[in-house]
Amino acid sequence: MAMFLIYFAALLILPLWAQSKVKSAYKKYSKIANTSGMTGAQVARKILNDNGMYDVRVEETRGVLTDHYDPRSKVVRLSSENYHGHSVAGAAIAAHEVGHAIQDNQDYAFLRFRHSLVPVASIGSNMSYFLILAGIFMGANNLLLLGILFMAAAVLFQVVTLPVEFNASNRAMDQLVSTGIISNNEERETKKVLNAAALTYVAAAAVAVLELLRFVLMYLNNRE
Repeated sequence: MAMFLIYFAALLILPLWAQSKVKSAYKKYSKIANTSGMTGAQVARKILNDNGMYDVRVEETRGVLTDHYDPRSKVVRLSSENYHGHSVAGAAIAAHEVGHAIQDNQDYAFLRFRHSLVPVASIGSNMSYFLILAGIFMGANNLLLLGILFMAAAVLFQVVTLPVEFNASNRAMDQLVSTGIISNNEERETKKVLNAAALTYVAAAAVAVLELLRFVLMYLNNRE
């Protein structure tokens, strides 16, 4: 019973903790102007141009922290506050998304692998719980195993996302420093924003792995 409670506490607490860290860091550093005075859009455009990626567009998108890179359209989309703002947080997030664009441009292996997993992971996310629940209620171990295999594909996607995100953040820091967009005393603040954002992916991967292990153990117990 104690292990059961610890497990569910971890499932609830890890994502909430990660989200609170992101919101806290973003709230703090979105109020601090970067010394270059550049908006997130200008930061993104400069780094892209410096890397010869003139074909990648920078666009504004609605919402808060909805920033992302779209590899199909070759567009870096920044949320309104980061697109127009001059903050440390905005510069960090813009550089991170451009980091993904650079990965795409350089054919980064983990990014390609993650893209190849998208169809399987999507099916796995949609089908796994249905098959697992059907297997449990019907006492059909074969269905349970099939659901676990589908879930494993979705979990693999979450795990592969980690090196992709960390690499994008490392690229972001390198670009911000080498281009002089941030000063030496801003490096620590920028890293805090990037590290906080990375925690959400770590928490999501940890929760996914725990959930997969729970069902694997259930399957093994049913076989005994």
